[in-house]
Amino acid sequence: MNRESYNAIAPQWDAARHSFYGREREYLDVLLEGLRAPASVLDLGCGTGRPIADYILTLGHRVIGVDFAESLLELARVRYPEAMWIHADIESFIPPQPVDALVCWDVLFHIERSKHEELLASLASMLLPGGRLMLTFGGSDHPAFTDTMYGRTFFYDSHPPATLMAMLARAGFHPVISEFMNPPTSGRDKGRYAVVARRA
Repeated sequence: MNRESYNAIAPQWDAARHSFYGREREYLDVLLEGLRAPASVLDLGCGTGRPIADYILTLGHRVIGVDFAESLLELARVRYPEAMWIHADIESFIPPQPVDALVCWDVLFHIERSKHEELLASLASMLLPGGRLMLTFGGSDHPAFTDTMYGRTFFYDSHPPATLMAMLARAGFHPVISEFMNPPTSGRDKGRYAVVARRA
């Protein structure tokens, strides 16, 4: 469902998602802190590459972007030919070798929560020891649901933050930043939680 929806809205998404929201740039600076360029950074759910991969590339790092929406990847390939762009499902993707840092931004809540713990353990295995992960997930406890964006339907599901933080700990991650990007409201917004964590 989400793959077809993201393909359908690629032009609108590209026009809207071109700059940082909230503290995203600060999270990236913490993610990349101490890395000497060119470090290897894996961006799972990279979309068009803006603004996250764009920023990482400007700092001289290597980016491997992975997404399942072909139309978003086409835009990324044209805009950033120096990066590696891979069409794949992040739930089954395995990089050829561990990376220095990993971004999984606004992706996890598009995947059924029953798969989250296994996926977090997989993310840990993709990182070199001491590598850092930048991650978002849902900000409240609620059943899976669908919502619309640009007239298309998208699937969302997430454990509440306390549950996900416990899963991260079991996967060997130690939080550096752990906070709400936007708290849940009594209305449509279920909230969004941001984490930068270091792998043991």
